[in-house]
Amino acid sequence: MSQPAQTRTDDLQLLLDTLPPSLREALSGLPAEELVEVVLDLGRPPQARFPHRAADLATEPVTREQLERVVAAVGEFTADNRAGIEGTLHRISALRNRRGAIIGLTLRVGRAVFGTVEPIRDLVESGASVLLLGRPGVGKTTMLREVARILADDHGKRVVVIDTSNEIAGDGDIPHPAIGGARRMQVPHPERQHAVMIEAVENHMPEVVVIDEIGNAAEAAAARTIAERGVQLIGTAHGNSLENLVVNPTLADLVGGVQTVTLGDDEARWRGTQKTVNERKAPPTFDAVVELVSRDEVILHRDTARAVDDLLRGVAPRGRRIRGDGNVAPEAEGPAEAPVEPQRPAPAPAEAAAPALQGDTGPVRIYPYALSRDHLERVIRDLKLDARTVNRPEQATLVVARRSRADDPHLRQILEKTGAPVHVVKKNTTAQIRRLLEKVFSVLKGLEDEEVDTALQEAENAAHRVLTEGEPVSLPPHSGPVRQLQHEVAVRYDLVAESVGSEPLRHLVIHP
Repeated sequence: MSQPAQTRTDDLQLLLDTLPPSLREALSGLPAEELVEVVLDLGRPPQARFPHRAADLATEPVTREQLERVVAAVGEFTADNRAGIEGTLHRISALRNRRGAIIGLTLRVGRAVFGTVEPIRDLVESGASVLLLGRPGVGKTTMLREVARILADDHGKRVVVIDTSNEIAGDGDIPHPAIGGARRMQVPHPERQHAVMIEAVENHMPEVVVIDEIGNAAEAAAARTIAERGVQLIGTAHGNSLENLVVNPTLADLVGGVQTVTLGDDEARWRGTQKTVNERKAPPTFDAVVELVSRDEVILHRDTARAVDDLLRGVAPRGRRIRGDGNVAPEAEGPAEAPVEPQRPAPAPAEAAAPALQGDTGPVRIYPYALSRDHLERVIRDLKLDARTVNRPEQATLVVARRSRADDPHLRQILEKTGAPVHVVKKNTTAQIRRLLEKVFSVLKGLEDEEVDTALQEAENAAHRVLTEGEPVSLPPHSGPVRQLQHEVAVRYDLVAESVGSEPLRHLVIHP
């Protein structure tokens, strides 16, 4: 799969203009497009740093006068010892002695790179909350910047960027064009970042919040609060991998947290484990986790809950390794399919249970598409439904998907292959999944499988005709519960459906 090539824009000359003339002249003979940062430490030779090497810019050591010249040319240093150049993405960071005097500077080149988000673009556009992990300098902030622009400009969403150090949207009161139409909230002090995150949601009604460097428990708690209010969250956190994050006691809550539980004898025997085990404490704040291996390669964990559960069972999670060109790396298949814990049949009282679909017996097998498996399993347990989730679509007798992904070609292939009915929810929340399953299992109660299959196929064929011909199509008469199922099919195709006529000839008409 080919992807758009990456393009870069920067205002490098504005950063170079802050340097003494002798250093600017020395830099002129070096590849400016590869420059990462310039380091000026008092009493040491100045250095230009590139991705895989460093070069001295002079033999003479840096003087106080040179440092003062640079400091005078840039903006004011804030509480986090960072400054910027108005209208650019460049960052100047200071080293101070014990008296507070500046004795070193790091001038980091800020660039807007377009195309970095392509490996995870479908995930971001699906509305999932995504956490980016990676070492410093690997491109997390660059990717955040492009995510903000795409969601604001290409999808018309209300995006708010929490810009603690002005690194995402640049220095000055006017955000850099690299974030497009996204709004930017500046943070007066790093310790106030969590408060500004909550303020953004309470005062400005965002659909998406973008936040860089979630680093303490207060910010992790604020992130959970934002996600629980139905806002899509795109953020970064300290840690090179998901495994690092799980064992970080401060930030583990971002992926559900970890708790130690003691199992009863029967439970331990059923699981085949010791009596004391580690388990995930809560649903993850972020639906998916992306490990940035390098600027050209990521490892994607689409289901954070499942990946964390695998780690806690001692099984390596099956992350999908994707190159910058969008192609899956050869090692993407990873280890063998992680073993799935045996599904314990849930008690199913008659008033809550639904019959098996498509002639099968036993629990209804549900495949979540672009939805949190953890949310779905929680609802199944709470409602005591005779159902369970499955890991592969070909195992499913029912598919639950997010409405924004209902037209995905991959989902269409799943449905054509399995013939399973699909039901949609607008948002990936337990409340919406609960309402859907309550309705679906109530509607299915007492219906014959053959009648359900026939009615759904009629609705599918009618929807295709309406999309192709642009004319309304009437369906054969059915009972109210069956018409409700057919109505779900019309909604999935963004079509309008209405019931007309009187019983027993009342039927559905699907309109363009």
